[in-house]
Amino acid sequence: MRNRPSAEIVRSSLNARRGNSVATHQPTRVFYGWWMVVTAFLNLFFVVGIIFYGFPVFYPSLVQSLGFTRAQLIQGFLIGFAFVGVLFSFLAGVLIDRMGSRRVILVGIGFVGVSLMLLGSIQHLWQYYCLCITEVLGYVLAGPIPNQVLIANWFAAKRGQAMGYAYLGLGFGGAVAPLLVNSLIGLCGWRRAFQIIGGLILVVLWPVGLWVTRSAPREMGLQPDGSMADPPLDKKSEDAPEARGQIVSAIRTRNFWLIVAGCALVIGAIGTVIQHFILFLRDQGYSAAMASRISSGLLISSLGGRVVVGYLADRFRKKNIMALFYVVVGFSLPLLYFAHQWVAVWTFALVFGFAMGADYMLVPLVTVECFGLKALGKILALIVMGYSLGQWGAPWLAGRVFDTYHSYDLAWGIMAGAGILGGLIIYAVSPGRTGKV
Repeated sequence: MRNRPSAEIVRSSLNARRGNSVATHQPTRVFYGWWMVVTAFLNLFFVVGIIFYGFPVFYPSLVQSLGFTRAQLIQGFLIGFAFVGVLFSFLAGVLIDRMGSRRVILVGIGFVGVSLMLLGSIQHLWQYYCLCITEVLGYVLAGPIPNQVLIANWFAAKRGQAMGYAYLGLGFGGAVAPLLVNSLIGLCGWRRAFQIIGGLILVVLWPVGLWVTRSAPREMGLQPDGSMADPPLDKKSEDAPEARGQIVSAIRTRNFWLIVAGCALVIGAIGTVIQHFILFLRDQGYSAAMASRISSGLLISSLGGRVVVGYLADRFRKKNIMALFYVVVGFSLPLLYFAHQWVAVWTFALVFGFAMGADYMLVPLVTVECFGLKALGKILALIVMGYSLGQWGAPWLAGRVFDTYHSYDLAWGIMAGAGILGGLIIYAVSPGRTGKV
């Protein structure tokens, strides 16, 4: 030791100092993954929260101004998801796995913002359908799929908690959307309201996507959850055949189809309520302002559900938590038969809203448990392709039921059964087992 070269001593001293510096300062730094939670929060706030939950507030104006029927209003999005959404959902999964979430999200933001601005100028039904299709394309590229993959890549041990915080954006967006849209329509009309919201999305989300969002921790030399371990080498090319094999293996399992079927039923029931709730409340005699408040109350309640679901998901079996919340969704729907009583409608808003906190956010968590992270984007895309048909097919069916019977009673009964059945199907999922269909 006494004869060790001085250069080695200096190098040793520098390494020690560097190690002390890391030990001293690293814990005080905020893990960059939490900034990804913020970006996902904002994406879900605008792209899903305001679009999915705020769009129905425009429906009465479209019916009155352009003469669209209720089935036609939903049919635009049904066409978008049944054709374009199905195709581009898988393409989005491929692009996410190859290019990362960031670039895909940026493209989607452009489609969402521009489509909304153009909706303010429509005169005919075919124009509405075309813009619904481009809106769906933007939703697919900048909505749940890329943001779920983003959070899953940045977190492991705290994945449920991080996903819960990110999905608060969806809840906050939904809570704000009915009041915001109703106010804008009252102030400047529905056409100008579309244009303002579309412009706001572009102004807020594009800079965040460009300057803040990063697709994976390895891009910054980090590990999921902020681990101090050396970042893994990028083996994307080596893992490609394995990822493809995992996709084929996944779709041949019972778990995959149980997740698709359960989500299609429950998210279809949730989508039916969200898309028709404002129209239904107006039919029950509530004013536009009161209907917007009740709708916002439902989404505010969902915030509590998302926080609780995220907490429970890190402590109990995720598929059991998902099944429980889905069953509650189904059992709450009969309260709508008494919606003319304010106590019943507010009870429904609180219970249903809280239970729907598990609607999207547990899907990627259960999927990761069953199939892992490799090819997660593609597997999630396939699942979304499946449940999107329920998400928009069920509201379209409810619209046809109303146009035929001038009542939602039959529709609510069907959706209650779908919610309960969907929860039971999710309970049958068995992570860790690879039973073939």
